[in-house]
Amino acid sequence: MTRYFVDLHCHTNASFDSLSDPRSVVKAAATRGLTHLAITDHDRIDGALRARDAAPDGLVVIIGEEVRTADGDLIALFLDEAVEPHRPVRETIEAVRAQGGLVGIPHPFDRFRGSMLTDPRLEAMAQLVDWVESHNARVVGGTGNERAQAFAREMGLPGVAVSDAHSILEVGVAYTALDVDPSTPEGLLAALTNVELVPGRASYIVRTLTPVAKLINRVRGNRRLPPPSATSEGTA
Repeated sequence: MTRYFVDLHCHTNASFDSLSDPRSVVKAAATRGLTHLAITDHDRIDGALRARDAAPDGLVVIIGEEVRTADGDLIALFLDEAVEPHRPVRETIEAVRAQGGLVGIPHPFDRFRGSMLTDPRLEAMAQLVDWVESHNARVVGGTGNERAQAFAREMGLPGVAVSDAHSILEVGVAYTALDVDPSTPEGLLAALTNVELVPGRASYIVRTLTPVAKLINRVRGNRRLPPPSATSEGTA
């Protein structure tokens, strides 16, 4: 049986808090044995498009976005165009579904980042998504990942392990092994019924690169990557 090794949450320098060149990201992913990599930059997809175009043979890049909604963050995959941020979560999910995309909840219960589940009223939104990040390699301290695992079980949702990489060193440090080809929305949904989580953790030293990246990108100003294009063609 063919196995697929998938990281569903990864950033490039199209994100305000990363310096990772898309070409280096996909090279690292392929070298480390991943078969699929979702590029999920904050509120834009141009980094994902660059990564897709640079991907070596054997690596499928899924066009995604980490969308900041009015109620917390969402991961959107299989996009043809960027999803507008800052809208209510239900409207955001509807916009992703209109493109035929899938939706997941990133780093739930993380004390330091925008979680969909910090407000109990938002638990109803779990009925509208396709997976929960049961293990996010960047969750630091506390019991955020353990609570996410318990929540996924309680809600009957698949759990996945992701790197949430913001640097090349982190790509693939955590991933999910699947038995069905996740190259399409239908394939990923089918694959998520039987998953093997391969957890890992980003070191505290590596995590210090994030505030450095934010500062450098702020200083660079207009030398950053251009705004996302309206659409992409041939989404992987």
